[in-house]
Amino acid sequence: MTDGPGPPTPIEVLVVDDDLRVARVNAAYVAKVAGFHVAGQAHSAAEALAFLEDGHADLVLLDHYLPDGTGLALVRRLRQLGHHTDIIMVTAARDIATVQAAMRHGALQYLVKPFTFAGLRAKLEGYAALRRALEGGGEAGQDQVDRIFGALGGASAGAAELPKGHSALTADLVREVLRGAEGPLSAQEVAERSSLSRQTAQRYLKLLERTGRVRLSLKYGETGRPEHRYVWV
Repeated sequence: MTDGPGPPTPIEVLVVDDDLRVARVNAAYVAKVAGFHVAGQAHSAAEALAFLEDGHADLVLLDHYLPDGTGLALVRRLRQLGHHTDIIMVTAARDIATVQAAMRHGALQYLVKPFTFAGLRAKLEGYAALRRALEGGGEAGQDQVDRIFGALGGASAGAAELPKGHSALTADLVREVLRGAEGPLSAQEVAERSSLSRQTAQRYLKLLERTGRVRLSLKYGETGRPEHRYVWV
């Protein structure tokens, strides 16, 4: 009997930030996302370039403000040298000119500091979805093209779909609780784990169920009404 295929190769990430503390925090965030591995950290453009010359990274989380240049200048240099490593900008730079330049230089995502773990995880999961969509090569029909470009939107809890009066941060909090659970949870269990009221947890669970991100099941007891239980899809 032969062994089955092993676990998929993790996506190797280089974290580049001039602030050592921020780099450590971002690296710790990356390490918490399934399917990703921190290949290394760099604190300047020169360190990042040296790492990529001698080592390997599939993805670079790149700060724009570096002590020896800008992140965008580093991207230009990498492309000139033939490095096609994917880039997600992770920076406090929020002026439109920098955002536009990042797009033109091929950055796949742009995450503005400060951000939450949920925000970074959404970008990473969107990137992983993009890689899966690109596997296999060949030609793509319009449906597949739409999936490829849709993957760049990330795997957030659906902030763009949230009705008025709903918080993306609260939706992401509920999402994190469900994703970290070993099985379906009740609204009360979600409320306890997220420190939300039961009513708030129930409201967001119903919203996420309507958008297809959460699946509802019923647990029948000996007496009384069945308990609604939720699991992240």
